[in-house]
Amino acid sequence: MLLPRLAPVILLAALAGCATASSPPWQSDQGDGTYRNPVLHADYSDPDAIRVGARYYMTASSFNYVPGLPLLESDDMVNWRLVGHALPRLVPEAAFATPQFGKGVWAPCLRWHDGKFWIFYPDPDHGVYVITARDFAGPWSAPHLLLPGKGIIDPTPLWDDDGNAYLLHAWAKSRAGINNILTLRRMAADGRSLLDDKGRDIIDGNRLPGYRTLEGPKFYKANGYYYVFAPAGGVAEGWQSVFRARAIAGPYEERIVMDQGRSAVNGPHQGAWVRAADGKDWFLHFQDKRAYGRIVHLQPLRWADGWPVIGADGIKPHTGEPVARHAKPAAGAIAAPASSDEFTSTALGPQWQWNANPQPGWHSLVAHPGTLRLFTQAGDYVRDAPILSQKVPAPAFTVQTHVALHDAFDGDRAGLIVDGMQYAWLGLRRQAGRTQLVYTQCTAAAMRCTETSQVLLADAPSALHLRLDWAEGAMVRFSYSADGATWMPAPGIFAAQPGRWVGATLGLFSVGGTAGGYADFDYFRVSR
Repeated sequence: MLLPRLAPVILLAALAGCATASSPPWQSDQGDGTYRNPVLHADYSDPDAIRVGARYYMTASSFNYVPGLPLLESDDMVNWRLVGHALPRLVPEAAFATPQFGKGVWAPCLRWHDGKFWIFYPDPDHGVYVITARDFAGPWSAPHLLLPGKGIIDPTPLWDDDGNAYLLHAWAKSRAGINNILTLRRMAADGRSLLDDKGRDIIDGNRLPGYRTLEGPKFYKANGYYYVFAPAGGVAEGWQSVFRARAIAGPYEERIVMDQGRSAVNGPHQGAWVRAADGKDWFLHFQDKRAYGRIVHLQPLRWADGWPVIGADGIKPHTGEPVARHAKPAAGAIAAPASSDEFTSTALGPQWQWNANPQPGWHSLVAHPGTLRLFTQAGDYVRDAPILSQKVPAPAFTVQTHVALHDAFDGDRAGLIVDGMQYAWLGLRRQAGRTQLVYTQCTAAAMRCTETSQVLLADAPSALHLRLDWAEGAMVRFSYSADGATWMPAPGIFAAQPGRWVGATLGLFSVGGTAGGYADFDYFRVSR
């Protein structure tokens, strides 16, 4: 949405200061043995993490974005490197040939068992899948459908000491008609089949005062108890609970172990209990931050009377609250997931994802070496067509790119987009045999937005530099330049909006009604 007329004057000073350093757009490590939260100011939703040896590993939800299931590694749980994705394409493939916003890969569970990595992930429309790998960076096995069905979400396995194996999961009311319940199933130890016809509901949030949307469980066994870490209360306002029992089927005791308390972190919950190499315990979780997505925080975890307390001591007894800054769990060099790309490789960097299963004719990095070529794809609205995008990496930053339109037909468009359920883009458009510079917003209160375009240059060159400045609060201004030095702003400030269960994304596109044209992008540079 556009802000009132006076607002741009206030915001421009903040916007102008974004591109001042070449260091990562967000740096949690303070360089003095401490870190600040979040450790990842990017949309790694529903994180799950483990330690194997001295290294930490994490994955997260990826919804309709491809490749899916991001793979992150760390030496200290603060500095994370994005090393790839476990899921090259979404299955069933035909179901994701076009963008399916909010569908696909929901909250996964990452485990190390029997000498290999496992990811159990749910697709709310198809069921629970399992993939495995000997090497975390891959290759990963093809998805195996362990539990078909609608509305079965948030799976978490447990291999018990006696050789029995189990699967615990939650329910999505939008598909199953029920939620707020955790259901236990018996599973074959190889994760290939279930051993019962019907699960057993072992934790029912409907029987607990004040509980709603109990989901996202993680199953552990320690200290003679079975523990279920599970959030409740919704992504923006919820809390983290823990349930424990001496027997796997219960009965389970309940305790809220972290909530917002006096902190500024709304809805702190859903994540992973990780024991560091030195025996100390930690909890990685997300915070829903609207256009920024579900960003990742790291909390210390201590034990009291067999119950975890997450974060600093809170207002309520036994209930922690998020910390803003803390000593690091271990030593580790400063690192961050990649964001900038000069397109000098023959493969897309791991930061890039498509909004649907990609096809060979969508892009090339070898047709014109050193550039990303996006071939024009059909779409009335830009968001209905293929978009190559990445996560918003920080509270404030700048993106610059250079686009050239080639062999364009009338209606062809190419440029730089901030995507979400409402979006804005700046780019080149071919119209009536001429190339125009166009600024477009798609805004409305409904799920389907309406595009409104402004022609900024009626007779534009076929190549231009484009830039977006993203300020604190997700306020975005686009600008353009002929030489990359002198910039002209597009009118107004765009308030970036989240997508369906995800934050906004930063993307490049080439869209039209007739195949044959293409756009070349020379680089994608992110700075702060």
